[in-house]
Amino acid sequence: MRWLWVSVVFLAGCGHVDIDHYRSSSPAFNLNEYFTGQTKAWGLVQNYRGEVVRRFNVGLCGYERDGQLILDEDFVYDDGETQFRQWRISPDGDGRWQGRADDIIGVAEGAEAGFALQWAYQMDLEVDDTVYRVSFDDWMYRLDEQHVFNRAAIKKWGFTVAEVTLFFEKRAPDCQPVTRRQ
Repeated sequence: MRWLWVSVVFLAGCGHVDIDHYRSSSPAFNLNEYFTGQTKAWGLVQNYRGEVVRRFNVGLCGYERDGQLILDEDFVYDDGETQFRQWRISPDGDGRWQGRADDIIGVAEGAEAGFALQWAYQMDLEVDDTVYRVSFDDWMYRLDEQHVFNRAAIKKWGFTVAEVTLFFEKRAPDCQPVTRRQ
């Protein structure tokens, strides 16, 4: 039984990439610059078996307010459900960021290096009328001036229970903030 525990601990530690691995890559991510303005995203959620369980699109509007990047996200899911999230993102020095949103537990911690940005945060996620506290290991990669690829592992007790894949496309340098929800 001890070998099983050692194997689980070893495998849980495998595959972790340090953000500094991407430091010399380009183009530079530049979170504030990329997400200021209008962006569109398309994504899907896969369960632990790899089955697609949700599809969605997101309209994003990013703007500066009181020294923070405010990022309004309007989600529309394939079943018609809609969801709104507003991120309040602040620089934390040396390519690091802190983010807050109403459905995020505590503070999201982010770091960018080269073309990559990594976020780590917790949230309460409702699935079939049950709420689970999960952790997100969220990685974004800037492909060029217009496009970002995003993969996020959703984890419970350190095990990946689902994955989210998103593709972002920069649409316009300006957008209209969603003032009714601020």
